[in-house]
Amino acid sequence: MAHTNFLTDNPAVYEAWFPDLEHVAARFTDDVVRRFDGGKDLLDVGCGTGRDARWWCEHGYRVTGLDSSPAMISHAIEHCREAEFVVGDMRSFDLRREFDVITCLDSALLYCHENSELEAFLARCHDHLRPGGLLIAEARNGAFFLGNTELLDGIAERTLSYDGQQYSSRTRLWIDHAAQLLRRERRWRLPDDDELVQRSAWRLLFPQELRYFTEHAGFEVLALFDEPGPRTDTPWSADAELSERMSGDRLHLIARRID
Repeated sequence: MAHTNFLTDNPAVYEAWFPDLEHVAARFTDDVVRRFDGGKDLLDVGCGTGRDARWWCEHGYRVTGLDSSPAMISHAIEHCREAEFVVGDMRSFDLRREFDVITCLDSALLYCHENSELEAFLARCHDHLRPGGLLIAEARNGAFFLGNTELLDGIAERTLSYDGQQYSSRTRLWIDHAAQLLRRERRWRLPDDDELVQRSAWRLLFPQELRYFTEHAGFEVLALFDEPGPRTDTPWSADAELSERMSGDRLHLIARRID
């Protein structure tokens, strides 16, 4: 059985594997937009199944979603008719319009493995934002792995029962220090008893490294913090105090286009 990526090839299973019944990522974005006086015209880079877009559309946003997975985009179009969705590469997209807000959540920006790719992504964001527009990004924090091995110790096993079928995985993470990547190997046991091995990787960015690239792309960094957030131990709230310890697993960037 051939798959580009099992979960992104199967969006319904993806949503069951990563449930977000409280819409924490979408609510986090909405609170950040309100806190930093953003607008309602939003581009979601790495939009996935369009789950966040559905919530945003229900709350007054005009949403465009971009993702490199045709299967994800097809699912998003089917389940969120109010938004526009396009297949595109985050490093080279050109939608020929500007937005008030661009989001890049759940470590999507870390698929930019090389410095040149990160620079290209930030340039695309800069060119697609109106002057004063907001960039909101969320990703794993490279600084978390300085002396912290809790995500690297052992193999994580998980099983999901969905729609009468069972999906199981064994996941191993390790750091490729030379490439500055967090690498993952996931071994699937699928309902037809097929086995599938998939490998992927994320760039490990340190807080000041991300600040440097963002500022040199023509942005003012308004906030850079580890907690709270939509995927942290400390729940996000609209009036939350932002922590700049930078030792947490997640990193959150809020930046404004300044030129």
